[in-house]
Amino acid sequence: MDGSLEVITGSMFSGKTDELIRRLRRATIARQKVQVFKPGLDDRYDAEMVTSHAGGQYAATPIEKAEAIPGEVDGDTTVVAIDEAQFFDEIILKVCRDMADEGRRVIVAGLDTDFRGNPFGPIPRLMAIAERVDKLHAICMVCGKPAIRTQRLIDNVPARASDPIIVVGASELYEARCREHHEVPE
Repeated sequence: MDGSLEVITGSMFSGKTDELIRRLRRATIARQKVQVFKPGLDDRYDAEMVTSHAGGQYAATPIEKAEAIPGEVDGDTTVVAIDEAQFFDEIILKVCRDMADEGRRVIVAGLDTDFRGNPFGPIPRLMAIAERVDKLHAICMVCGKPAIRTQRLIDNVPARASDPIIVVGASELYEARCREHHEVPE
């Protein structure tokens, strides 16, 4: 099997993790050995499961740093998946490239932009080196149009540009917005 890198990206609530789980289930049906990793800081639903906002789940190994992933991958694993990859540092680029070069199918899911609408972590660079990129859209919570942005809310008010980039949460802190309705006050 030829190695490859696939990136599933988009705003929060766009179905990235559901699509990742769908691909993993298909690989499992095809009797491919699958291993899934996620950042340890993402414990919103379950520390050892990749869980979508819609409730889909797949067993995963929590990892603190990207460089630990290769040491956890079994020799006979053909599909390696990484969810919430925006939380890893730039070393994830080398990790993914090396695994694909070894002949593995690497599937990465993560946010392409942060709550400010700026490129988020390593995802844009992973998109640049991937064989396949799928950018998914959510539904704007204001107008119902396709949403490409993630709006962070603090007490139902848009977060300020000076607020921290990484705050792990779900619908209690975030909603999907279109370009027109995405707000980041200075």
